[in-house]
Amino acid sequence: MISGTTTLVAHLGYPTHTFKSSLICNPWFERNGIDAAVVPMGIKAEDYLGFFRSIFALTNVRGALITMPHKVATMELVDEISPAAAIAGATNAVLRREDGSLLADQFDGAGFVRGMLRKGFDPAGKRALVVGNGGVGSSIAASLAGLGLAEIGLFDPDAAASDALSQRIGLHYSDLKVVVGSRDPDGYDLIVNATPLGMNDGDPLPVDVGRLAPGAYVGDVVLKTDITPLLRAAKDKGCPIQVGSDMLFELIPAYLEFFGFEGATPEELRAAAR
Repeated sequence: MISGTTTLVAHLGYPTHTFKSSLICNPWFERNGIDAAVVPMGIKAEDYLGFFRSIFALTNVRGALITMPHKVATMELVDEISPAAAIAGATNAVLRREDGSLLADQFDGAGFVRGMLRKGFDPAGKRALVVGNGGVGSSIAASLAGLGLAEIGLFDPDAAASDALSQRIGLHYSDLKVVVGSRDPDGYDLIVNATPLGMNDGDPLPVDVGRLAPGAYVGDVVLKTDITPLLRAAKDKGCPIQVGSDMLFELIPAYLEFFGFEGATPEELRAAAR
């Protein structure tokens, strides 16, 4: 039930028919007696620049979830950008702080990292390889970079994307060794597929599974199916794995905490989701 006392979080993007956050967050708010709601709002790119700041003139709006096609454009419209968003080059959440200023952050990487940590894998001092350096891959690399890695490897078919991501990481984590241009998983403790490979039948594997160490932790961001060909092959080699939906349900608690709503767990969200 939305009333005059309800705190609103706008979900901005276009088109809206793919939006899932309200179906996950709002049932959790209701179960926990929290007077808040996520509200999908469709806004096209050509109207966005003039519209964005006006949403925060509404006194009952605490923040906004930002989805395509606005994740990059929003970076120029806020007052402050978190290191994770700066490295990723995009934001997916904006908070209006008490002084009215707008803070942009990025949680795709946080969702992946939280899932990994909950499964008991600590990347500190280890080597990580992120294959796919677009929006999601850049965000995951940004979150991993802050966890004390010994080295991070970056690979993307668009070499310029990897080079640009490497430079952004270097601005914030100058002591971290960054290696660009190879997707060979040999010697890596953590391998992340942040490409679409695995969504469609017949897709090639993003890395040579034969060169995986048996104990390497392998994660995938593909949501279409939990056990992608990469994860199946990695599991057969004895590797611990992380499925794409783990990132999604870890991402939502991170969002909620950013907006001041503490205490959500992935298990609760899965149980409440419609």
